[in-house]
Amino acid sequence: MNKFVMANDSDIISGVVTDVYFEKTKKYLELMHSNPFVSMEITTQSSTYEYIDFTGLNDVISLLKSHNLSVYALPEGTVIKPRDVNGVPVPFIRIQGKYLDFAELETPLLGFICQASGVSSYSALIKKSLGDIPFISFGIRRMHPAISAMIDRSSYIGGASGVSGVFSSRILGIKPSGTMPHALSLILGDHEAWKVQYENSDFRVFLIDTYMDEKFAAMKAAEEFPDIDYIRLDTPSSRRGNFPNLIREIRWELDIRNHQNIKIMVSGGIKLEDIPELVNAGVKSFGIGTSISSAKPVDFGMDIVNIDGRDITKRGKFSGIKNVFRCPECHTVIVQVSSEKPSCSCGHKMDNIMKNYMDKGKIIFDDSLEMIRARSLNEIDSILEL
Repeated sequence: MNKFVMANDSDIISGVVTDVYFEKTKKYLELMHSNPFVSMEITTQSSTYEYIDFTGLNDVISLLKSHNLSVYALPEGTVIKPRDVNGVPVPFIRIQGKYLDFAELETPLLGFICQASGVSSYSALIKKSLGDIPFISFGIRRMHPAISAMIDRSSYIGGASGVSGVFSSRILGIKPSGTMPHALSLILGDHEAWKVQYENSDFRVFLIDTYMDEKFAAMKAAEEFPDIDYIRLDTPSSRRGNFPNLIREIRWELDIRNHQNIKIMVSGGIKLEDIPELVNAGVKSFGIGTSISSAKPVDFGMDIVNIDGRDITKRGKFSGIKNVFRCPECHTVIVQVSSEKPSCSCGHKMDNIMKNYMDKGKIIFDDSLEMIRARSLNEIDSILEL
């Protein structure tokens, strides 16, 4: 038995992490000796996000690679509206194969991309708002530990400059980012906590609001350690008052004492809508947790669009095997059945951005994390609009 209330890898791959009606459907089709060749597409009819930063495909491929299936998908890190210029839903993934080979995997498959894409899409909005100002993903302590690496991976793809998770960082192959907890100051006292952080870290960030008023703590830290990189405020909501004005006050006091080199970092309940005023007040780095890790999932659905060569789907959906074309110049998107490249209204030929990732169970295309992140950052900058 599992030690924790969660599924392990074998539970997910075997298909037991599914909705019961898929088990029943599989049973009934086996009784009827029916196992058609189907094409299924994953779309979202409506979304919280005007633009979706697509992530989670890595886990979908891992789930399906032992099955005799072909998978086409938008590359991870693609930033795109959920509908094309004509209002047709964009297929993010297309899976083709015998239905009984993967029927019960629909539930985990959707779960992989719905939550991951929600985290990355919210992170992308933060990145667009901040521009070159860095933010660290601090949110794994607010969610189930089993999905910590997914949260950190998705936020990193969506623009986070670093992630706090030790396990995540091992999985992702990046160095974990973090400062110091209140516990260190509570146990050692502020001065000793600052000193040990100063002497043992190449990223010198002092948490200043454990005991003292933030302004006087900032002044004290700057006087004792004038070459630190940042002071960090994690001020609880009950003590904040007008948080941007508190930042302005601290910035002023540091500046008139010739500590312009010491930058201000903030954390603790920061949301997307808080960012512009905090940046205006002088914040130069952010630790953002719960709002990223609890970002609303993208409501993806998976539907049959073709059975044994016949275009058919349920009411409210669009039948037929589709391609997704995007203009390389103005980024207009057109979804169509034809594989022939259409011309954009701006005059450029459009490119099919659906890629073949798996052919009959064999992985034929695989992006590295850094390639995915680079794609995402480029498209956040050039395509995403706030």
